[in-house]
Amino acid sequence: MSLQDLFSLTEHGADAFVGAGHPYPWGGLYGGHIVAQALVAATRTVDEGFAPHSVRAYFIRRGDNTETVRYEVDRIRNGRSFATRRVVARQSFGAILNLEASFQVREESTESSPVSMPAGVPMPGDIAQFAEPWMGAFQQKDVDRSLRFGPRDGSGQLMSWYRTTEDFGGNQLLNRCALAYLSDDLPTGAVIHGVPELAKYWNVENSFFSASLDHTVWFHRDVDMTKWHLFEMNCHAYVNGRGLALGYVFAEDGTHVATVAQETLVRLNTK
Repeated sequence: MSLQDLFSLTEHGADAFVGAGHPYPWGGLYGGHIVAQALVAATRTVDEGFAPHSVRAYFIRRGDNTETVRYEVDRIRNGRSFATRRVVARQSFGAILNLEASFQVREESTESSPVSMPAGVPMPGDIAQFAEPWMGAFQQKDVDRSLRFGPRDGSGQLMSWYRTTEDFGGNQLLNRCALAYLSDDLPTGAVIHGVPELAKYWNVENSFFSASLDHTVWFHRDVDMTKWHLFEMNCHAYVNGRGLALGYVFAEDGTHVATVAQETLVRLNTK
């Protein structure tokens, strides 16, 4: 499936849209798939000129990748500068995700970027091998996980370069949806990699039960996801089986374009 197909929702009544599933190799629906489609649904109800600046999603239950997903949008607020939307994603067995998104009209202000891309990180051209693709809609190059670049708070640092294989023609809404789609790929791995009791089972098949619990993306600047972007995630806590991963997204020139946070459930399979 292409991202264009994934983002092509069908209207299904007033402020309701239907999106396709996709057979991911691990089963279920990839969390980024549902977040991105829900964000597309929200954008279909805002006026031209508004772009998403933040999105927060709670995963309620595992999605069935053989079913379509219905997205019901609630127009919480329409303001002159900001608009707010709530989206509930449903399948035949009930709600699978609750998402809130905030949109803003562009405005001029001073800018500050105190967060920088870690020095010495290999650029995409320095990494010869592509990661094994689990969807043809993007390419991925992993930074060596045995290395650490910093200083950074947290542990279990994971970094990968991503770019989409299709061009959205400068459509900023779709580019941000593509970033949201990819932002769910590394957080669980960062938690596992960052907790020694979990990390020792990293390469042991079927060692974990994991599930994304909630996911937040803040979009700081425009993005062009046809260009390489570095996604960096670090584990900041692991308590009661819940791990918190925080991280950043950088353009290849080091510009900080987005911040990502996710709480994820990770349990060791003891049977």
